[in-house]
Amino acid sequence: MGNRLSKIYTRTGDDGTTGLGDGSRTQKDSLRVEAYGTVYELNSTLGMLIATIEDEGIAEILLDVQHDLFDLGGELCMPELSLIKDDHTSRIESELDKLNAALPPLKDFILPGGSLSAAQAHLARTICRRAERRVISLARQEPVNDVVIHYLNRLSDLLFVIARTAARASGAGEVLWDHDRKR
Repeated sequence: MGNRLSKIYTRTGDDGTTGLGDGSRTQKDSLRVEAYGTVYELNSTLGMLIATIEDEGIAEILLDVQHDLFDLGGELCMPELSLIKDDHTSRIESELDKLNAALPPLKDFILPGGSLSAAQAHLARTICRRAERRVISLARQEPVNDVVIHYLNRLSDLLFVIARTAARASGAGEVLWDHDRKR
């Protein structure tokens, strides 16, 4: 376990750098910091989703994901560390398959919305896709555990299915894209 902060500000970042988990310093806008920062943003968004979701089973799945994302962010913050394994992705796939089995086949494009929880799940999904893009950009320049990319890819799919599930559970239903809608 790392050092505990007794003082929140250190002034060490006032020069535009931040410390990585291995003790090295890097620019705050580096690809690595952007990648794990977006993962932390995703984690915060999941916290908002958990606060609104009514399905306790889904809330528990998302809490597990939050723990995974904390590890994933730590892995990105500490080069050479490997915390996310294939088992993490397999667990996401299993939950995804269970939730998706209860949904009707998708025949139309879905707009973000339907209920507050569904909209927050869609927002989390788009942030997850951004995190995935940031990690891919980082992986082009520095070594990154491939499983991190697989996990984020699958997580975005899970969040889409959670959005569909939440919209239907709310009674509001999914908001379908209408190509012929009058403008």
